[in-house]
Amino acid sequence: MPAMVEMLAANPLLLLFAVAGIGFVLGRIEIAGVGLGVSAVLFVGLAAGSLDPTLRLPDVVLQFGLVTFVYVVGLSTASGFFASMRRRGVQTALLALGAVGLGAVLIAAGARLGVAGPTAADLFAGALTNTPALAAVIDALAGTARAGDPGPALGYALAYPGGVLGLLAVIALAPKLLRFDPAHDPVTADEAPGAAGGKLELATVLISRDIPEMSSRFLRERLGLAVAFGRLGRDGQTTVVTDEVVLHRGDVVTAIGEPPAIEAAILALGERSPLHLEFDRSVVDFRRITVSNPRIAERPLGELGLDVRFGAQATRVRRGDVEFVPTPQTHLELGDAVRVVAPREQLAAVSRLLGDSHRALAEIDVISFSFGIGLGLLLGLVPIPLPDGSSFTLGLAGGPLVVGLALGRLGRSGPLVWGLPHAASLTLRQVGLVLFLAGVGTRSGWAFAQAIAGGGIVPIIALGAAVTCTVAMVTMVVGMRVLHLPGSVVMGVVAGIHTQPAALAFAIERSKNEVPSAGYAAVYPVATVAKIVIAQLLLRL
Repeated sequence: MPAMVEMLAANPLLLLFAVAGIGFVLGRIEIAGVGLGVSAVLFVGLAAGSLDPTLRLPDVVLQFGLVTFVYVVGLSTASGFFASMRRRGVQTALLALGAVGLGAVLIAAGARLGVAGPTAADLFAGALTNTPALAAVIDALAGTARAGDPGPALGYALAYPGGVLGLLAVIALAPKLLRFDPAHDPVTADEAPGAAGGKLELATVLISRDIPEMSSRFLRERLGLAVAFGRLGRDGQTTVVTDEVVLHRGDVVTAIGEPPAIEAAILALGERSPLHLEFDRSVVDFRRITVSNPRIAERPLGELGLDVRFGAQATRVRRGDVEFVPTPQTHLELGDAVRVVAPREQLAAVSRLLGDSHRALAEIDVISFSFGIGLGLLLGLVPIPLPDGSSFTLGLAGGPLVVGLALGRLGRSGPLVWGLPHAASLTLRQVGLVLFLAGVGTRSGWAFAQAIAGGGIVPIIALGAAVTCTVAMVTMVVGMRVLHLPGSVVMGVVAGIHTQPAALAFAIERSKNEVPSAGYAAVYPVATVAKIVIAQLLLRL
């Protein structure tokens, strides 16, 4: 063992990949459907660091992973966050702030029972299962550690498992305790802000009602139809329904949308038709085209003029694992797969416009990425005054996150496209998180082991579990009984407040639909920023 320790201490890269690899293997082990996931890297790092004080990854590994992770999280959640700030979204955001505040109050009360400031702060991060908050604590404590300190990961590591399990227990018990069926909740668009797109269907519709004489684009807006029209059957011929085509009584069209939207379109236009409209694919064809051209990324679909320039129509967009019907206001993102219907001779031109290059998507715009993170680091240095005359900073965790949210909302600035392709975003986020967790674990492992050997960890574990369950249950009660939100949405809100993907997946499984994703997206960024700030304030206890 000493020879192995000596080799790992002399080769930080070997230590990094050993911790990451073993962590991923252990993270995939599930008990009753629950596993640690990528967070297992932290525990493997703690185990490695506990073997010898020299088994520590350099600071730059931790810092690079941290800023990459939080900046990409900001970019990727910006659209869902700002979309959720409409009507019910504001209420859910306030609910999130109240829940995070309640968690802080409970931790502060626990601190009066003998939990030290640094341990209380990262206990708060662990009980609410939030890695950026832990990062803010570590950043704030940089250079201030004293001999004998248990390390900033002690409370987090002790509270995190209970945080995950307690949260899942609340989501499992809430439907019985509050008497609702998450699978049959009456949910409207206003009550589910930012909901992810559901499964799309295609139906053939016979227009048998008298409809306004206007282009299909304005007809959809006039009748409030959340569908796209693809094919038009008229006088025995099948053509493309572009935004400029005027539909008439007796036309047969294909409508694409989610099942409720399809039924609404059929009711407004006429009746479902048994006809199956087939193109002569030597004349009109369709294909999925990937957006890889940065010049058109983050621009509204309507600005591209696909119908006027090419006689084409975009009927579906697949972004990550979600497929939805686009509107003229939809901003295309790098990596989107757009289903286009067009005259066969125009498909090549549409492909050139959108890019359709998977190789281009593998290349990250280093200029915009570096500039964005640089702005985030600068913002993190700005002191924010408090009423008592003191101040705090957003630091390495908060600054890049806030800038990522702002730039993700902005989309582009002239030639600079701030967004990342979906696949690249997921990869960078995971790499950043692994680097951060491995760095934190190895650097805190030795002190963590000494603290456990000294005893006294049971009160910390109990306090963490109590905070998790109390915050989650109070959120469920207030969300349903005070704000009158559907239970399935509030289940997603609870998962978002704890920024816990495992809880979101469990809520979706319980509700048998994607509705919890709406609540999750509405509160995730708000909860993350709030916890970053509050975690630093708890250090003053």
